[in-house]
Amino acid sequence: MRFVEGLRCRECGRAYPAEALHVCDYCFGPLEVVYDYERLAATIDRGSIEAGPRTIWRYRDLLPTAPAPELDLQVGCTPLVRAERLAAELGLGELYVKDDTRNPTGSFKDRVVSVALSKARELGLKVAACASTGNLANSVAAHAARAGMTSYVLIPSNLERAKVATTAVFGGHLLAVDGTYDDVNRLCAELASDRPDWAFVNVNVRPYYAEGSKTLAFEVAEQLGWQLPDHVVVPIASGSQLTKIRKGFHELVTVGLVDDHPVRISGAQAEGCSPVAQAFAAGTDAIRPVKPHTIAKSLAIGNPADGFYALEAARQSGGAIGSVTDQEILEGISLLARTEGIFAETAGGVTVATLAKLAAAGVVRRDERVVVYITGNGLKTVEALGDAVGPSAVIAPTLEAFAAAEDAETEGAAR
Repeated sequence: MRFVEGLRCRECGRAYPAEALHVCDYCFGPLEVVYDYERLAATIDRGSIEAGPRTIWRYRDLLPTAPAPELDLQVGCTPLVRAERLAAELGLGELYVKDDTRNPTGSFKDRVVSVALSKARELGLKVAACASTGNLANSVAAHAARAGMTSYVLIPSNLERAKVATTAVFGGHLLAVDGTYDDVNRLCAELASDRPDWAFVNVNVRPYYAEGSKTLAFEVAEQLGWQLPDHVVVPIASGSQLTKIRKGFHELVTVGLVDDHPVRISGAQAEGCSPVAQAFAAGTDAIRPVKPHTIAKSLAIGNPADGFYALEAARQSGGAIGSVTDQEILEGISLLARTEGIFAETAGGVTVATLAKLAAAGVVRRDERVVVYITGNGLKTVEALGDAVGPSAVIAPTLEAFAAAEDAETEGAAR
């Protein structure tokens, strides 16, 4: 933590120590980690990063934790895939998929949890806890198990079965709450005030937790040969990931690791939970909370904590925020799978479908180097596909039956 100066309110600018704090006691604005960028610039270079571990901890100097020991499940350094077939379908040029389905518990949440619980142990907190729409639940339970910490994970009771199972298997406390994610999050905020030795990763240690998303920017720049992309498309739930990706690009420029280059930031939401996209379309700064109704449950946050800042990032960078229907989400999942062999959860379907819409509208351009962030594995949300996928035929175990099915499929493809 040698480069961390402390925390600062994003609204009024008041300074706070680097402790388990997340909200300004003067204006109730969110707190953010502040670094000594001048000392960072004099210390780190590309060579020292490239010599580091093949995990997010190669960027440890740009993260808010002590140098060691980190809590690590070998998180990060996920593939950046040149998506030529997807680009051709969408009429784009240089397109990449940042494939975070490859993380240990199958989503980008491993990045933020690894940082949050490393910090929690540094602060002497004993219990790992969170409110979650699924992916965070998986990651907190897994990391807590690795660390030997007790965990309490609270989820909406209508969560996908796979996400429930892949949380419960790690042996922590899993509590299903009758209500939306926003109800669950409100309960966790109340609990956090009564349990000073608990680390609620997205409440009292949120400033540190959120910093983990910066590694999505760091890795993309390094994988592009220490260059910044022209345009990125990021899914929006709370809005934190999008804003931290932007912060990560800015930090790389500030400390001299990459040349300055404008990056347009666009966001993606499901129509059934799209308060940020609605505000963008209306040209207003007011984000009106909604009651989520979408198959993209990992993005179903009706009152996004960082929604305003995500809106600001898109507008200031020249990007956009779009939304797509549940049917378009399923089509987005299928499009990515059949063109690039990557199976994304519903949030990935949201992002790919939004990319397609923005490309069709000319917002994402053919002359841009574009990165689309795929943040979760499709095995977590298989039930959302319903009857949309399955065998193309059921046949008898004979050559004749196979030949008949082959002929039928050839005819169908020719139509």
